[in-house]
Amino acid sequence: RGALLALHHSMDNGPHADVVVPPQGRTRRLRTDLHPPPPNAYATSSSRTVTILLWILSAFLVLAGFAGLVLPALPGPLILFAGLWVAAWIEDFIFVGFGTLVALGILAALASLTDLAAGAFGAHRYGASARSIAGAAIGAAVGLLFGLPGLLLGPFAGAVAGELSARRDLRAAGRAGWGATLGLVIATAAKLALGVSMVGVFLMMRLA
Repeated sequence: RGALLALHHSMDNGPHADVVVPPQGRTRRLRTDLHPPPPNAYATSSSRTVTILLWILSAFLVLAGFAGLVLPALPGPLILFAGLWVAAWIEDFIFVGFGTLVALGILAALASLTDLAAGAFGAHRYGASARSIAGAAIGAAVGLLFGLPGLLLGPFAGAVAGELSARRDLRAAGRAGWGATLGLVIATAAKLALGVSMVGVFLMMRLA
């Protein structure tokens, strides 16, 4: 009779009241309302979302960095280093520490200097002017829009056009254009090699 009175009282107090269940002659109180998750559950979910976004940013910077190793308009080595630095920071520099980042920075600096070295090589060996070197870079960027033929002919055409704007001698402009194009190709190959080395060092330290 006491259990029936308690059940009747719980029905009068609404759906969130205590329900009396008498298993084996004993009563046990059960809550019928739903409890919200603990506050730290929301913090964990938010932290996971931020971590995923940071990894996406790191991957984007690495890909943009490799694109910049080919496109003269982008500072590819610096962007690539920034992407690897973000990846190391996400993991609190546990796997990739300060020493590794210094080594990656040195490789990025060397990759950045190859453009200057290639320009100096073209100017010294073939008499290419600054306009010719700039024209080769612009021609390479425009040539990407036309596929492989544009990538091969664009730097040379841009270099010749740049050299002709400085002097009218077509033969000398062609020679200087070839020198600027050759310097650009050498610089691109060197930057790609250093970029791959940067990623290789990072993965070696991360997976070691």
